Amino acid sequence: MVVLHSMATENRSDTFDIGGEDTVHRLGYGAMRLTGEEIIGPPDDEEEAKEVLHRATELGVDFIDTADSYGPAVSERLIGEALAPYEDVFVATKGGLWRDDRDGSWPRCGQPGYIRNSILGSLDRLKVDTIDLYQYHRPDPDMDYAEAVETFADLKDEGKVNHVGVSNVSVEQLETARDVVEIATVQNQYNIGDREHEAVLDYCEEHDIGFIPWAPLGSGDLDGLDEVADNHSATPYQVGLAWLLQHSPVMLPIPGTSSVEHVEENIAASDIDLTDEEIETIES
Repeated sequence: MVVLHSMATENRSDTFDIGGEDTVHRLGYGAMRLTGEEIIGPPDDEEEAKEVLHRATELGVDFIDTADSYGPAVSERLIGEALAPYEDVFVATKGGLWRDDRDGSWPRCGQPGYIRNSILGSLDRLKVDTIDLYQYHRPDPDMDYAEAVETFADLKDEGKVNHVGVSNVSVEQLETARDVVEIATVQNQYNIGDREHEAVLDYCEEHDIGFIPWAPLGSGDLDGLDEVADNHSATPYQVGLAWLLQHSPVMLPIPGTSSVEHVEENIAASDIDLTDEEIETIES
């Protein structure tokens, strides 16, 4: 396995300026797994969950992504309790989904009143007056998309939000959102095995918009990467993250875990330098 290092000590080119002004290391941390099973309720050991956050930031992770629906409310609360007041840590969260613990579903809601109520809870749990990056979690089919994004624009105008992001969008929806407010990031599913949103990624590159791939390791079936991983004394998971980082300069992977060991392993992946031949092998 690739040896652990601290990103904070590196003079690296793997940073990105979110919204053109807030510089973060491109390998972040996704905090969805800091909850109970099925992303509902608290984790078995909240102190261990907080240690994961502490360890990630100790090693230079300065971009953390969460959502009010993770738990719900649990992930945001743990981040606030563990890390606030934030020093050199950029925290992104999302609104627009809620949880139904009867069936584990993620119903969508882009109504202005719902979003406004959601952000008040997020501000309180994260212990901030302004959210660094607030993302519309998923389009609501019962709500006009531009109208839904206008609520996020209003929150930015009111100083509750520094940057606005969108998630799970097409190029057309992204263009619609950009007509309403400056969009700093897009968060769509993307990994080696699922590149359905390559056109959205291309658009983000063209317009210098951060692209946050959720499920960056897909289903975890990366057996085909064994040979490349062996070349670097790494795991297939580390190679998968390294490929994302090299695939695009606007890529902001946010691998999530509830394990300190896995956090360390993920961060070490940013040291892997894949050759052109290895990249061709991976992509084929």
